[in-house]
Amino acid sequence: MRRIEIPGPGGLSFFGIRDRNLRALEANLGLTLASRGDVLLVAGPAAKVDLLARAFGQLAGLRDEVGNRYRMADVHAAIRILEQDPSASLREYFVEAILSPRPGKIVRPRSFGQLEYIRQLRAKDLVLAIGPAGTGKTWLAMAMAVEALRNHQVRRIVLTRPAVEAGEKLGFLPGDLIDKVDPYLRPLYDALHDMMDAEKAQRLRERGVIEIAPIAFMRGRTLNRAFIILDEAQNTTSEQMKMFLTRMGNGTRAVVTGDITQNDLPRGQVSGLVECLDVIGHLGGVGLVRLDDSDVVRHRLVQDIVRAYAVSERARRQKRRRADA
Repeated sequence: MRRIEIPGPGGLSFFGIRDRNLRALEANLGLTLASRGDVLLVAGPAAKVDLLARAFGQLAGLRDEVGNRYRMADVHAAIRILEQDPSASLREYFVEAILSPRPGKIVRPRSFGQLEYIRQLRAKDLVLAIGPAGTGKTWLAMAMAVEALRNHQVRRIVLTRPAVEAGEKLGFLPGDLIDKVDPYLRPLYDALHDMMDAEKAQRLRERGVIEIAPIAFMRGRTLNRAFIILDEAQNTTSEQMKMFLTRMGNGTRAVVTGDITQNDLPRGQVSGLVECLDVIGHLGGVGLVRLDDSDVVRHRLVQDIVRAYAVSERARRQKRRRADA
């Protein structure tokens, strides 16, 4: 049994009602945990116990810079980071790489891939972010966009995505054109409202400071001093992708996000995202980040789902290759 001191206040605020947070931590690490005030009693495999101790030890060392109170999500993030890179410094994740889209709102990278993503967002005017669902591609880009607007680095935010049908026809949806495309843009609204009060977001939309529209609405425009996010870019055509990339004006920053394994384009049509990786991915001014299942930060089951589908897809490809041989 090993004793580990909790950084900051322990008790109910940290361990959760009926130690619910501890039970989640036990399930994640395969350990047996018990709380005694501000001390954890830990039993289990030595490597896992050491991992937990290193996570809490580094968090404790950051008290003066980030405050005394930690959420359990921060602990899970610290564990994930140290699993990926045992030599990692949590200071880089919890202090140096944070985003602040609004007062009191702190966004931190929760994996090595997300840290690299934030580095690229800060360093490059155009960033391509590729990865599966749940890796924070859109969410982190939105945090960076709102922070840039708040700090007067840009004058407006433009959010767009292709309105590609995935099993339903736009014509079957009620309302006019705006009503029909609105469901396709809803994930962008959700990410925006995570970073900004909904009423303020609505006021900024009415003033044209924030614009959310299908990619078809981008044609013929030049966007200066803007932060542009193209979401679900795997569903763009080659023509749409080229059109989007050439909208960038002076002082503009752009982020293209997508998952090349979830293409809803008609069979045989080349994805604009896949093509642009080959065409411009090597350019010096373009940042390219490839996230994977180790960067999934949604419900822990999502990571298992992503991995299971990846295994299934590899098996199908191998079966097709054997059939073609």
